[in-house]
Amino acid sequence: MGRVIGLVAYHVFKESVRDKVLYNLVLFAVLLIAASYILGQLTAGQDIKIIKDLGLAASAVFGLFIAVFIGVGLVWKEVDKRSVYNLLVKPLRRREFIIGKFLGLALTLLVNIAVMAVALYAVLALMNWLEPGFGKASVEAPVLDPQLLKAFGLLYVQLLVVTSVALFFSTFSGPMLSAGFTFGLYIVGHFNADLAHFENVVKSPAAAWLGKALYYILPNLAPFDVKAAVVHGQAVSAGYVALTAAYGVLYASAMLTLAILIFARRDFK
Repeated sequence: MGRVIGLVAYHVFKESVRDKVLYNLVLFAVLLIAASYILGQLTAGQDIKIIKDLGLAASAVFGLFIAVFIGVGLVWKEVDKRSVYNLLVKPLRRREFIIGKFLGLALTLLVNIAVMAVALYAVLALMNWLEPGFGKASVEAPVLDPQLLKAFGLLYVQLLVVTSVALFFSTFSGPMLSAGFTFGLYIVGHFNADLAHFENVVKSPAAAWLGKALYYILPNLAPFDVKAAVVHGQAVSAGYVALTAAYGVLYASAMLTLAILIFARRDFK
């Protein structure tokens, strides 16, 4: 089973790497991170913060595009080309097909997040080298702050959640609807905490109950965004990172399980 899943994951990774759209997104993100150096020069005394903030923001935005636009096509592309019929005739279980697709995109995202992290650190290191005293001006956090790795790590787990959602929708709907649903949940997920206190702004018990139910069902993505804390030199504890990452892995696993159950019931005859 593990070997079959590995082969599917490798195939997805290889196809994703060959995708020109993927290369364009990564290249544009890296260029945007580099451009933040120039923008940082426009704000005296805030150079480091500007570069870190834009670098993390660019990584989040383009990571999201990669997760959604490749994720929604993982299953639909095989069904649309009818290649899924040949795949499922082979000794390949449907759950292996879904898990392999997910792991392949997870590997693709890991490589791309790593590239963006290296690009951001390279820009910071270059600026620190070209401008003497640049590091001394960083009062709240060091230039090459290790806390940035925590931000990138939580960003990666967040993208795994988004990928699992995109894959879930792709098992029963087309790419346009899947992308729309995924982007919608991504936006709602950043304001999900407000649903926990929905009963304070509505008088209807039914509406309050619905808000509470949605709070637990929909993904809570706000805790994954520690960009502001890292940029301003605020400590992000290892316990917080571990707990938030565990929540993300559990939610992604739940969505992956639902995707497997739905895909297992689909009739491709």
